[in-house]
Amino acid sequence: MSLPFTRRHAAAALLTTALLIPLAACGNDDSGTGKDKGSGSEAASGAPKADLTVLAASSLTDVFKKAGAAYEKENPGTKVTFSFAGSQELAAQVKQGAPADALVTADTKTMDGLSGDTGEPVVIAKNRLVIATGEGNPEKVANLKDLADPKLKVVLAAPEVPVGRYSRQILDARKIDVKPVSQEPNVRAVLSKVSLGEADAGLVYKTDAATAPDKVDAVEIPDAENAIASYPAATLKTSKHGEAAAAFVAWLSTPAAQQILRGAGFQQP
Repeated sequence: MSLPFTRRHAAAALLTTALLIPLAACGNDDSGTGKDKGSGSEAASGAPKADLTVLAASSLTDVFKKAGAAYEKENPGTKVTFSFAGSQELAAQVKQGAPADALVTADTKTMDGLSGDTGEPVVIAKNRLVIATGEGNPEKVANLKDLADPKLKVVLAAPEVPVGRYSRQILDARKIDVKPVSQEPNVRAVLSKVSLGEADAGLVYKTDAATAPDKVDAVEIPDAENAIASYPAATLKTSKHGEAAAAFVAWLSTPAAQQILRGAGFQQP
C-alpha cells in the first residue's frame, strides 16, 4: 500500500514544482525589469520635474537665460522661469510671499537678511565693478577720481541696491565725492543710462558692461580700489517644489553651470 501512496505524492510534488518554477521566474523577471526601469527613469529624468520660478539679481539677466536653457536641456520636463530685479526688490517680494522656488542675489547681506525664508545659501559666483562710459569714452574717464568732476554726468545705483552699496564703498574708501545725476533701482538701469547717452559714466559690474560692447566702454578699476560682489543662491522655504528647487540651486555649482558663468565674465566663487 505504501508504493501507490508514494507515487501519488511524488507526482503531486512534481506537479507543484512545475507550477512554481515559471511563477518564480516571472516574479524575478518582473522585479528585475521594474527595478531597471525605475533606475533608468530616474537616471534619465535627473532632477525632479517641475516648473520652477527663480528670483535673480538683474546682473544675472543674460547669463541665467543661457543657464536656464542648459538646465532644461539636461532635465527634460523641467521649466525654469526667471524674474529679474534689483536684489532689494527681490527681498521685498520674498517678504511679501511672492510665489517662487529659489533666490539668487548680488550680495550676501541681502540674502542673510532673509535667513528665515530661505534654505542654506551657497555662493555661486563673484563679480567686480568697472566704470562704464559711452562708446569710445568721449569724456576720457580714466579712474575713479575723474567721477568727481562736476561737469561729468555720473549715474549710480541707489545705496540700498548691492551695486550701489559697492559703489559707495569704493568711492568712500578713496574719499571721492561723487554727486550722481540719478540713483537707479538696479545695475541694468545704470547701464541703460550710459548706453543711451543720458549719463557720461556710471559704476556697473564688469559682466554688465560686457553685455553692451558696442554701446559702452569699460574702464577697469584696480583690484586695490575695487570691491568683490558675491552671488549667493538658496531655495525658498515657501516653494512647492522643494526637491526640484534644491536640485537647481545645487546645479549652479556644477562644472556645466560654472562654465556658463565664467564665459559671461563672472569669477569663481
